[in-house]
Order: sequence, then structure tokens, then C-alpha cells
Amino acid sequence: MSDFNRKVEEASARVNKSVAEAAERLEKESSEFIAYLNNEVVPAVRQRSSSALRVAAEKLARLADYMEETQRPK
Repeated sequence: MSDFNRKVEEASARVNKSVAEAAERLEKESSEFIAYLNNEVVPAVRQRSSSALRVAAEKLARLADYMEETQRPK
């Protein structure tokens, strides 16, 4: 029976070590991923979003001009 207990303890120690290593790696990679998002993705989205808003604003201005022209009494 003590052989069984030793094997269980060894297996448990291996699992604990694997889980600890996975958690450590996950923490490292998640912080790198967050840094990538903050440094690369967010600025690109903001730049493209502001460009898209400028285009939308221009088109809305044209639509407003068109609506004003068509509503004027002739």
C-alpha cells in the first residue's frame, strides 16, 4: 500500500508542477498580449476610427445639404 501512496504523491507532484508552469507561462503571455493590444491594436483602431468618423461626417454634411436643397420652396 505504501508503494501506491508513493506513486499517487509522485503523480500529484508532477501535476502540481505542470499546473504551476502553465500558470506562470499564461501570466507571462497574457501580459505580453495585453501590451501588444495597448501598443499596436488600440492605436490602429483609434486612427482608423477617427478616419471613418471624418468620412461619415463628410457624407452626413452632404446629406444635410441635399435635404436642405430639396426642401426649399421652388
